[in-house]
Amino acid sequence: MAVLNRMDWYDLARSTNWTPTYVTEDELFPPQLAGAFGLPQNAWEKYDEPYKQTYPEYVKVQRDKDAGAYSVKAALERSRIFENADPGWKSVMKAHYGAIARGEYAAASAEARMMRFSKAPGMRNMSTLGCLDEIRHGQMQLYFPHEHVSKDRQMDWAFKAYDTNDWAMIAARHFFDDIMMTRDAISVSIMLTFSFETGFTNMQFLGLAADAAEAGDHTFANLISSIQTDESRHAQIGGPALKILIENGQKAEAQKRVDIAVWGAWKLFSVLTGPIMDYYTPLEHRKQSFKEFMEEWIVAQFERALTDMGLELPWYWDIFLKDLSETHHGMHLGSYFWRPTVWWNPAAGVTPAERDWLEEKYPGWNDTWGQCWDVIIDNVVDGNMAMAYPETLPYVCNMCQLPILGTPGKGWNVKDYPLEYKGRLYHFGSEVDRWVFEQEPERYAGHLSIVDRFLAGMIQPMNLEGALAYMNIAPGEMGDDAHNYAWAEVYRALRETRKAG
Repeated sequence: MAVLNRMDWYDLARSTNWTPTYVTEDELFPPQLAGAFGLPQNAWEKYDEPYKQTYPEYVKVQRDKDAGAYSVKAALERSRIFENADPGWKSVMKAHYGAIARGEYAAASAEARMMRFSKAPGMRNMSTLGCLDEIRHGQMQLYFPHEHVSKDRQMDWAFKAYDTNDWAMIAARHFFDDIMMTRDAISVSIMLTFSFETGFTNMQFLGLAADAAEAGDHTFANLISSIQTDESRHAQIGGPALKILIENGQKAEAQKRVDIAVWGAWKLFSVLTGPIMDYYTPLEHRKQSFKEFMEEWIVAQFERALTDMGLELPWYWDIFLKDLSETHHGMHLGSYFWRPTVWWNPAAGVTPAERDWLEEKYPGWNDTWGQCWDVIIDNVVDGNMAMAYPETLPYVCNMCQLPILGTPGKGWNVKDYPLEYKGRLYHFGSEVDRWVFEQEPERYAGHLSIVDRFLAGMIQPMNLEGALAYMNIAPGEMGDDAHNYAWAEVYRALRETRKAG
């Protein structure tokens, strides 16, 4: 029997819908879960996904991807890449696995909500494959680091990070819970697949795979590439939904969801991806700065995506572009200074050669962030290590859950953006964070930041020891300098040269 060409039957099969008779439409698609935005069923039936794939095709492609990724892992198991890799690159892997692996499983739940509750049949089909994608991503990113747990206890955070109260994980959960776990199907498609995955993760995984290859870690490079090709497909789920909302008078609601998700994604990337690219990656392997990467791959690509959809750039776009030169430097300085409270070993990345590179990429770096590092360097060289660690907690934003910061130096501009709501005073690191809170205050009002918890007496004893216990950081897991302060030797030698001269 002849087999029909796929395109002769695909559109009919994937757009099949039905009119319920035993229950009402609202019972089949509860508005709180479906997020139909008041649009009739026939409006959602016009949903037309750009990436069309049948289930048999999906299975064949995914089988080939898995075979490729796992075979590379098996072939390189004796290469001792983990033992021989630069310590900064090891920290890249630890930070990535902890922040992302279990989050992929959470994303499977978000895809499942679109799969079950979306009124758009084409979206249900794409989300079915997307749900399988995310399960696969979670499994791979837990399996690959597992072999290293016996060599380095910090690798265990790929498994345990999301179960802890580590400040970085509080921030990650706060963002992912907002855009993935507590939204209706259509909002998830906009905030997760369009704003976060199209706008950030797809390009991020491309960059991370390239960095891994440069560092000689072809196992990690193949893993990330295998995941990225899935992301590029299900990242397109939200685009057609946006078009339907805009065509039916819901542009303002669509725009608001994009603006909220993009800002939250940016803040998370500033603490995770920015330091990785500009400080952790060995100097000889850096192809471009974080700012250059963001401007070329994220900003330009996302601007085109928004324009194509008929949306505006987020109202805070100028603030975002300015932050590309500043925020991640502060996040890096903070995560390094508070290094005992993270599950990886931050790389300082401030040798004279690296500082020259930073000054070239970010003119004025030495007169701003460099001044702060000068103090740390002096303390390390002098052996005054107690002064190279914090005594207090940082000031944390009640929206993004990350430290409130500003560029040091003559133009030091750190600023709190407070807001009183129902008798409680909230503190925000920017007017954008405060704006996000104001859009749905009841959604965010009950959350306590790590500093709120400390002040409420939830952390005992109220010192670093108590904080580490609260964050579930066991001995042998807390972060320290990735290179065991070897980078400071050049400064010690320079000091000796000056003395001798």
